[in-house]
Amino acid sequence: MRDEAARWRRFGALLPPGEAREFMDCWEIGEQEAGLDRLIARLLEHQVPISETMRAEIAVAAEVWGMWTALAPGIGRCLGSHRDQGDTALRLVEHAGTIPLPGSSVGTDTALADLLVVPWIACTGCDQVLARAHHREPWGDLSYLARHYVLFTPGHGTPTRLFEPDAAWDALTALRATCDRPWPRTPMTTQP
Repeated sequence: MRDEAARWRRFGALLPPGEAREFMDCWEIGEQEAGLDRLIARLLEHQVPISETMRAEIAVAAEVWGMWTALAPGIGRCLGSHRDQGDTALRLVEHAGTIPLPGSSVGTDTALADLLVVPWIACTGCDQVLARAHHREPWGDLSYLARHYVLFTPGHGTPTRLFEPDAAWDALTALRATCDRPWPRTPMTTQP
């Protein structure tokens, strides 16, 4: 719980003081969904630049609170910053045109066999990707919630790591921990 509260304070610090307080009030009264919606709206309204790593962290928070689908377009439109804060540089790679991969193409784990994997967040230092694995609904869409989070290296036969549906933050932490190269010191571009 402490880690999540610290994340929310970091997100709130992106906003002007009055709006940061309103955002934190949402956290304190248990209205996280409204807070995330407010955060994205205010970042866009004030054209606040955010690093790619912060964009990825906000994406994970939106996923955890069931808001990823609703907030993804806004998160993608947030103004990019060319600074990352001394951490492994992450980059959001999922967008509306992302084509799901067959689960069998990213790993041999039988849990992936009938799932479709959507690359979501990439580490720019080591090329590892965190993906969301979904099943296809009878009407053709992907399931609203991820069935697993998958950590893999595209194009390599390295083993994948699977994370349960309630372990999005653990999966992001593992993505950061797998990087054995220092994060790039060059400016990063934003996702369209």
